[in-house]
Amino acid sequence: MNTEELKKRTKQFGLRCIKVTESLPNTRTGDVLGRQLLRSATSVGANYRSACRAQSKPTFISKIAIAIEEADEAQFWLEMIVEAGLMSQKKLTALLKESDEIVAILTASSKTAKANLRKSIRNQQSTINN
Repeated sequence: MNTEELKKRTKQFGLRCIKVTESLPNTRTGDVLGRQLLRSATSVGANYRSACRAQSKPTFISKIAIAIEEADEAQFWLEMIVEAGLMSQKKLTALLKESDEIVAILTASSKTAKANLRKSIRNQQSTINN
């Protein structure tokens, strides 16, 4: 998956979570869980886009970590919505799967970036020592 595809995918995830939030019951619990979901789910795409604009590998790694945390948090709120009985598991199965996949993709990207950074540092140290 390329950068543009993942940007679209994380944006769509946020939009789908907006629809979930809008369909929650107008109760205190629905409001609190909905606000939390809305905040974290829409933050995933924003933080991924920010990571893509990073000026350095360490900045990219830091920003992608925030996107991972937000995606995982969104997944938590989706699970809470189901377990609190505000929406059925069946209605949220695809969205839960999507959040899990986004976490996995972003985590893999983070691991690759960290490995590349370590390799770059080793190469620089090798050049200095020679």
